[in-house]
Amino acid sequence: MANAIGLERADYKGAQSTLCPGCGHDSISNQIISAAYDLNLNMTQVIKFSGIGCSSKTPAYFLRGSHGFNAVHGRMPSVATGATLANSNLTAIGVSGDGDTGSIGFGQYKHLIRRNVPIVYIIENNGVYGLTKGQFSATSDEGAKLKYYGINDLPPIDLCLEAIVGGCTFVARSFSGDAKQVQTLIKAAVAHRGTAVLDIISPCVTFNNAPDSTKGYDYGKENEIPLHSIEYMPKGYVPAKDEITVEGDYEGTISVKMHDGSYIKLKAIDNNHDPRSREQAINLLEKGQRESLFLTGLIYYEEPRPTLGETMELVETPLAHLGDEALRPSAQTLAEVMKSFA
Repeated sequence: MANAIGLERADYKGAQSTLCPGCGHDSISNQIISAAYDLNLNMTQVIKFSGIGCSSKTPAYFLRGSHGFNAVHGRMPSVATGATLANSNLTAIGVSGDGDTGSIGFGQYKHLIRRNVPIVYIIENNGVYGLTKGQFSATSDEGAKLKYYGINDLPPIDLCLEAIVGGCTFVARSFSGDAKQVQTLIKAAVAHRGTAVLDIISPCVTFNNAPDSTKGYDYGKENEIPLHSIEYMPKGYVPAKDEITVEGDYEGTISVKMHDGSYIKLKAIDNNHDPRSREQAINLLEKGQRESLFLTGLIYYEEPRPTLGETMELVETPLAHLGDEALRPSAQTLAEVMKSFA
């Protein structure tokens, strides 16, 4: 069935995956495809970014009609920053890994968040360097054992905690085996203005799928603790065009409004977590670290602050669409500028 812009779900697919059968990354790609189809995204107005690693291969597997840039290791944020400044009309989706983000690209990750670059930043987190045969990554569990690399003696980095501390206004964690939650969070992230971080635990079935690994599939299925139910409303995500709201919560439901008027509906279950509280979000993640809890859902959200382009006071027309007259000041204008510095 075609969506509102006349595209079938199959139109949003990409090339055939070359990842290991059963890889969690493929499930995430499928949810990006479904979300884009439901949101009626025009692929010609989408740009995909990635760095290096198994996760960074995945943009080839979804949204074949969009633009794409596969950057060098850890440098996706720089490329995304430049591209979104040059053409602010594009919807940016970046896919990175725990190594690409948490190790070589960690500094760039933090500065992208600080600058509030408008991008959906998906981390496919498996706690291992799968593309280079299974070394420990920056998010590997302390005490984890790998056949060829022994025991990991270092504590893991929590990329969601780092995002909140760094000033990110949309932070979520999910599990690739929880397709409905992943898809709903992707939709909400696309609607968010600014950096939206989705840290998705995505098991590596080849190198890091031991029963005791917090990044393994069995562990995820048995230990996932959703902070909220997001299936309470249809698909948990309510587009702006369909939403009629009333004041206050309805039967314990938290309504988180995106900047475009759409909503994500969260119904409290066993965990009474309010994602609008920065203090609660930080305490929750620290508790999760201490007690090895696998908490998923929308962890933190705040009203969007100015994006990088707004902070730099760029003109509304994307720079890529400006003509030579606007981009190349006249000799007289340049002379006046130079005179102002005299």
